[in-house]
Amino acid sequence: MYQIRKATMDDTEVMHELINTYADEGKLLHRTHSSIYENLQCFYIAEINGQIIGTVSLHILDKELAEVRSLTVATDYFGRGIGKRLVREVIHETKKLGVTTLLSLTYQVDFFEKCGFNRIDKSKLPMTKIWKDCMHCSKFSNCDENAMVINVFSTSN
Repeated sequence: MYQIRKATMDDTEVMHELINTYADEGKLLHRTHSSIYENLQCFYIAEINGQIIGTVSLHILDKELAEVRSLTVATDYFGRGIGKRLVREVIHETKKLGVTTLLSLTYQVDFFEKCGFNRIDKSKLPMTKIWKDCMHCSKFSNCDENAMVINVFSTSN
């Protein structure tokens, strides 16, 4: 059985490797060691018998909007509900913080729909997101990710 917990400094090397494996495949954005260190308090990990098998990060963008980032599950553990449980943890934390909307920019539309997210047009994203993050992304001028949101107070997760 696996558990979900807050990440610690001891987890960062494996987190970096797992996240950047998916980034090398074009499924996520790369994260530097520094980025992981600076945002460590935002990360949760899934682990089984001391082995990290998944990651997720909650990034607060403004008073009403947060974002799911760096969601990974090791390929040997696909199909066991780990990704969904990581997302539920982030939904719970978002709700606890009083932020109403959770955003995901993703290629995994079906997965996020199963988690209760709905697709929105990227043009509806607040300028907070565009200027803070998207402007610095290598895909900015040709972004092919899907924007999906969920109102965390309308879900029982």
